[in-house]
Amino acid sequence: MDSLDKLTIKGFKSIRQLENFEFKNLNILVGGNGAGKTNLISFFKLMRSIIKGNLAEYVRNSGGANDLLFNSRKITEEMFFEMHFGARGYRFTLHPTPKNALAMGDESRYYKYGTTGWWELGSSNDDTSRLVKEVLNAQSSSNYSKPVYTSINSWQIYHFHDTSDTAGMRQYEIIQDKRQLRPDAANIAPFLFHLKNNFPDEYGEILNAVRLVMPFFADFNLEIEDFGEKQQINLSWFQKGSDYPMQPYHLSDGSIRFICIAAAMLQPNPPSTIIIDEPELGLHPATISIIAELIQDAAKRTQVIIATQSPALIDQFSVADIVVVNREDGASTFKRLDERDFSEWLKNYSVGELWSKNVISGGPVYE
Repeated sequence: MDSLDKLTIKGFKSIRQLENFEFKNLNILVGGNGAGKTNLISFFKLMRSIIKGNLAEYVRNSGGANDLLFNSRKITEEMFFEMHFGARGYRFTLHPTPKNALAMGDESRYYKYGTTGWWELGSSNDDTSRLVKEVLNAQSSSNYSKPVYTSINSWQIYHFHDTSDTAGMRQYEIIQDKRQLRPDAANIAPFLFHLKNNFPDEYGEILNAVRLVMPFFADFNLEIEDFGEKQQINLSWFQKGSDYPMQPYHLSDGSIRFICIAAAMLQPNPPSTIIIDEPELGLHPATISIIAELIQDAAKRTQVIIATQSPALIDQFSVADIVVVNREDGASTFKRLDERDFSEWLKNYSVGELWSKNVISGGPVYE
């Protein structure tokens, strides 16, 4: 699967115009509250909803088409998106309907081979994608569309913020739900069970990472329980020097969130792109460097996009990894930093210190 190389967005939420923005394997988005980091992450959620056939639900949950258009439909008539994945590409427009929904139009796919370029797929004029239909119906031309479909379908936007008593990660889950870590890690126990039995090396790496953060941690107690016709499992675990099985509610919010992050970053068959908003949330400062190492390791095997405001986390990366998100004239801007612009500063200050001092501009903007 090819990762996302270039992205153009016009008219989506606070993003008035993002033109041919280049993504690398490691992308650290930094910016103040309301700058637009979350709106860029929302683009990935939008694309996932299109691929899954859930665009109408996404629009409804987002407040309707008017709330998704830049400064409403009075200012923006339609949204435009263009993506490139290696030699392939995909573009389309979304325009509002009288019922405050969105309809897809002007879909095209791209294949760079000789003189081959954009191939028009047409307009659905509803909330379904012609590219998706081409793949699902196994049309003769679907070989050109399937690589794009597969890459986007593989994207995973992880959100481990809910660590409450009722969070899925603290509950029992059926053992069959084990092949792919879910966005909220509700299936973390069966997923780890799967890794332990089929990918022992990666499972061992996750254990080692958890022990760095929780020195008292020994291992997970991944035993299957029978609940009538269903076999289920939860995130039980052992402390060092004890055979008493501890339960998920014995894990602190930070500990269970770190376990989920470690599993996401060290999984053996990662998604084509991993997206996480504020992975440092609720974690001890000493854990930040370990999180950064996991992110850097994952970026060697797949594409990683992280949004953060933490100077301590930013400190762990090079300037070239940083994408600064700002607001200018009411719109979000995205700029990848060039280390040459900060060479003198970096002789005396770390990247996080430059962010804190607003040398790397990204603080609140008063318009």
